[in-house]
Amino acid sequence: MPKEKYDLSDTRRMYTIMSIEEANSGKKSNWDALEITGNVRSLSSTLWSLTHLTALHISDNCLSRIPPDIAKLHNLVFLDLSSNKIRSLPVELGNMVSLRDLLLNNNQLRVLPFELGKLFQLQTLGLKGNPLPQEIMCLYQEPDGTRRLLNYLLDNLAGAIKRIPTEQPPSRNWIMLEKPDRTRPTAHLTVMCYNVLCDKYATRQLYGYCPSWALNWSYRKNAIMQEILSCNADIVSLQEVETEQYYNYFLVELNKQGYDGFFSPKSRARTMSESDRKHVDGCAIFYKTEKFSMVQKHTVEFNQLAMANSEGSEAMLNRVMTKDNIGVAVLLELKEELMEVSSGKSLYGMEKQLLLVANAHMHWDPEYSDVKLVQTMMFLSEVKNIIDKASRSLKISAVSGETSSIPLVLCADLNSLPDSGVVEYLSTGGVDCTHKDFKELRYIDSLTNFNCNGKNSTSNGRITHGFKLKSVYENGLMPYTNYTFDFKGVIDYIFCSKPQLNVLGVLGPLDTDWLLENHISGCPHPHIPSDHFSLFAQLELVLPYPPSLNGVHLPGHR
Repeated sequence: MPKEKYDLSDTRRMYTIMSIEEANSGKKSNWDALEITGNVRSLSSTLWSLTHLTALHISDNCLSRIPPDIAKLHNLVFLDLSSNKIRSLPVELGNMVSLRDLLLNNNQLRVLPFELGKLFQLQTLGLKGNPLPQEIMCLYQEPDGTRRLLNYLLDNLAGAIKRIPTEQPPSRNWIMLEKPDRTRPTAHLTVMCYNVLCDKYATRQLYGYCPSWALNWSYRKNAIMQEILSCNADIVSLQEVETEQYYNYFLVELNKQGYDGFFSPKSRARTMSESDRKHVDGCAIFYKTEKFSMVQKHTVEFNQLAMANSEGSEAMLNRVMTKDNIGVAVLLELKEELMEVSSGKSLYGMEKQLLLVANAHMHWDPEYSDVKLVQTMMFLSEVKNIIDKASRSLKISAVSGETSSIPLVLCADLNSLPDSGVVEYLSTGGVDCTHKDFKELRYIDSLTNFNCNGKNSTSNGRITHGFKLKSVYENGLMPYTNYTFDFKGVIDYIFCSKPQLNVLGVLGPLDTDWLLENHISGCPHPHIPSDHFSLFAQLELVLPYPPSLNGVHLPGHR
């Protein structure tokens, strides 16, 4: 086979010689590219300490092997190994996921490691002049051959990975936070919050590091259901649930386990044909029917609220109203069995105990922090309306010293970090109208409609609410709830209202060392079916004493 020189005009390959004057003046050299030439047969181990390198040119040498330590150069974007005598490549090359250009032309490669398929950011792969199998070269020479070949290698990695097994993720640890209150009647309940990653969003364009078979809904749905059932939560709040999958899969499977549920798709569904509507995602809440009965169910459409409360704000109309995110809420009544088992005593004669569970998925785009904040204010305002109306119609009296007669559990993918205006608003009871997340856009007049403490209470420039909310995952208990190659952070939350609800414990994070040791650059992954990790908490609901026990000390109670 004639030697075919591969020529790539690389504009990054520029050289600047420091002058004597610059050197004498103490100027420091700043270089991130290195070229090694001269019939080199082996590479010095000191090369692997140059982790700042982004480009490495080692073409036209006499290298017969590349050490696995090359993967230590994790910042490399450009790697040229062309025109050597390389017979095989280390599997560790697949961990260099920053690579955009990998040139292997004119070597003696007869096989490619399947791990190369993990290089999902690779744009240029040079393979010409190698005695590779016809199957590989045919794929490579097709239109978009680099991408096709990488997909083929990644999809077949599972069969080859037996030589370097990826362990199943270790169990997440349970973190105890408080001891149960033994001094008064309580009910214990568990809550799960989980963004399951809708099928239509699980694409190779977004998650190029995940094999296509592990992205397929037929594969992921079983692992998602296993995750849900393993927690065995009393209440399950899910985001990104596809309409068809809610009715044909989630509701069917969870019915078998004693759950019932409520679901609403995003607002766009109402304008779609039936065939298109079934692929729209939304939010769902499931609850165990042996412990709760549903009293009311509600859907909150943010774009409708924006249109009705714009008050002339162009930002409200052009930015908030154009996003079709929704929230759902269910008003649940606790059954006596749950209260008796938890308190250990009969609470005969007490008023019905209600709980409002709310679930929402806010707009995703980081450039729309204002929209996320407005949507959150809208949602909490509607939640307050639901609680107020239910309290009046059902004649529920508030417990002394508490702002609301009906406690709230709020689950959400807020698409907002812990230092955001959204989390500040929920956690502290309010946010200033000039908060940076509003991006200096004109919202103030329209926001007064969502002030939970009354439209006329905005004189101090703050939009407030009366809920005393606590995030169940405080103090960095979860380093991230969303884990992709481009982003790793906390954007999913469970909030509960104080003092009625106490957090007894939470499910801790997935072991970070496992993710790093297995070079998992992002999720989904064959062992992790969503790009989000589930949240799971045990809550203690403090119950009022039954009227029949007023003034009477129960044994063991003070």
